[in-house]
Amino acid sequence: FLVSFFIDFRYRNHPRIPSCHCQAVCHRTSGGETSEFFIHCGRELLRTKSLQRMAARLINKIASSPFGARGYASGTRKVTLIPGDGIGPEISAAVQKIFAAANVPIEWEAVDVTPVRNPDGKFGIPQSAIDSVNRNKVGLKGPLMTPIGKGHRSLNLALRKEFNLYANVRPCRSLEGYKTLYDNVDVVTIRENTEGEYSGIEHEIVDGVVQSIKLITEEASNRVAEYAFKYAKDNNRKKVTVVHKANIMRMSDGLFLRCCRDMAKKYPEIKFEEKYLDTVCLNMVQDPSKFDVLVMPNLYGDIMSDMCAGLVGGLGLTPSGNMGLNGALFESVHGTAPDIAGKDLANPTALLLSAVMMLRHMELNQHAEKIQAACFETIKDAKYLTGDLGGKAKCSEYTNAICERIK
Repeated sequence: FLVSFFIDFRYRNHPRIPSCHCQAVCHRTSGGETSEFFIHCGRELLRTKSLQRMAARLINKIASSPFGARGYASGTRKVTLIPGDGIGPEISAAVQKIFAAANVPIEWEAVDVTPVRNPDGKFGIPQSAIDSVNRNKVGLKGPLMTPIGKGHRSLNLALRKEFNLYANVRPCRSLEGYKTLYDNVDVVTIRENTEGEYSGIEHEIVDGVVQSIKLITEEASNRVAEYAFKYAKDNNRKKVTVVHKANIMRMSDGLFLRCCRDMAKKYPEIKFEEKYLDTVCLNMVQDPSKFDVLVMPNLYGDIMSDMCAGLVGGLGLTPSGNMGLNGALFESVHGTAPDIAGKDLANPTALLLSAVMMLRHMELNQHAEKIQAACFETIKDAKYLTGDLGGKAKCSEYTNAICERIK
């Protein structure tokens, strides 16, 4: 068995019925199968099978959770915090202050991801940061700066590779009270996050000629396709659109498209459609309400997610989460804005909404709803808006306004 653990809990299915003491053991194999063995379930089990079914669901849920049993225990949970560069430390501090006001049961474990030289001479993420994310299974990341040029690797790419964060999820939704050219946007882009044109495989063949490899695998394509359909099902979404250019890249995008088609057959309740990338861009700016959940390879996802963010007010209002098999990393996707760093002018909304996504991932839904409502109400009120949102408030004033609404 890959995982085996003991669970001890109490359950009642009616206010006038005494709680029933339940004990069980769960075995979970590497193939994902779960079996339960009930040691003791009290007298109530003699009269009804509802308790047994409820316990089985609970055990399965715990076994499949990225946090294991620890995620369902009471008390404070540790989250890795990567403050980032530029305005990163300021907006990270703003999120921490808002979480404190909402009494979120989280303990932040701040780490530095500035590359260090490894024994082999190559630069990489510090082991302490890697250990923190592996231990906590969830993290929040501010913007990171990556110099352009030979010898510099994107830290964002390095983090995705290190923790196998295979799906980038970005919900883009119109905000009431914040006027843009569109008021009917409610789409979610799901981007394959580990390969495609961003595989990092490129080289100079001869002087003046550079070759870049687009890597598409069946394993990664199936994985992100399944995530997209499961996301749609779990969030009451009606349709999944696969975005591709299989008419030109018949083998690479053709493989991705085939994997999505095969996955669609397993979710007959979700409407499925396939569209070319250029057609989606055209239709999106004409009428965003035509789309629901979009799934696509890496490069297309990078472009489409930013375009969708532009429809609702920009990257400063857009949350983002990177999902993996053994953890998740939530982030603000805007830049480091070094020109305003340290001046109390930054907008922390994107990182805050990403942190709200994180809370939902951790099943702290009440805290998530409270913080999101306070944020949206503050934006709608328009009294304390940062400069990029058309206001004159400082980051600290905007943060305090959200905290006041929470209290």
